[in-house]
Amino acid sequence: MRRYWRIFREFFRTCLVEELEYRSEFVGNLLSSLFGIGIAILTIHIFFYQTNKLGGWVYEDVLLLLGVFNTLQGLIDFALRPNMSRLLQHIRKGTFDYVLTKPIDSMFYVSFRHLVFWRLIDVLLGIALVLYALVQKQYIPSLADVLIFCVTICSSFIIIYSLWMLLMTTAFWVIRMDDLSFVFNSFFETTRFPIGMYRGWLRIALTYVLPAAFITSTPALALLGKWDITAAAASILIAGVFLWLSRRFWRYALRSYTSASS
Repeated sequence: MRRYWRIFREFFRTCLVEELEYRSEFVGNLLSSLFGIGIAILTIHIFFYQTNKLGGWVYEDVLLLLGVFNTLQGLIDFALRPNMSRLLQHIRKGTFDYVLTKPIDSMFYVSFRHLVFWRLIDVLLGIALVLYALVQKQYIPSLADVLIFCVTICSSFIIIYSLWMLLMTTAFWVIRMDDLSFVFNSFFETTRFPIGMYRGWLRIALTYVLPAAFITSTPALALLGKWDITAAAASILIAGVFLWLSRRFWRYALRSYTSASS
């Protein structure tokens, strides 16, 4: 574990040096992130012109949920999105052979080799929106609330990573499937709003088939002091199960990979 932490720090340092060469892009990226979160808040305002609650959540609660969503989206765009698209390119162009020759776990390498630091702006904006929502609600989370929030949001990130990795690993067989990321993005967008606003089969699917209900709602409820130890434990268990499945599927895919030269 210590060895992989050192390798990740080296990835971090290398990517940071690369991005510092283009510091002039920071302002443009900041404005883009501000515009994105502004549109999201405006969308929530439009919803609340027609109702006092959205899926059983009041306005301040939905703002906090949006902050959690934006924080996770920033982490995804910082670490996952830059790498998942490259996996398709590695397999298609045959450069995945070079990944396999490196003295490091291939799944770890393709998951965290490239980092986009300006996307951390979205993480900061998400945290700022969470704090603003708590101030508006006039609620101060307890130490237990913060602890459960940290545990559940880490579980959420692992669930997101595992689901996306499961999806992208299918590229070993369907290498021209360029819209795999679009499928994941469509799923992740459903977590922007309370799960209670969905009805019928869609709500059942997002709760029991694809664990969207645990990704943003559980961490948000934790900060609001409405956490349930059973739900928190379930999010940890689900994260562990999906991580194990993604690892097993990755190993199975490697056995099916025949390399570019064969």
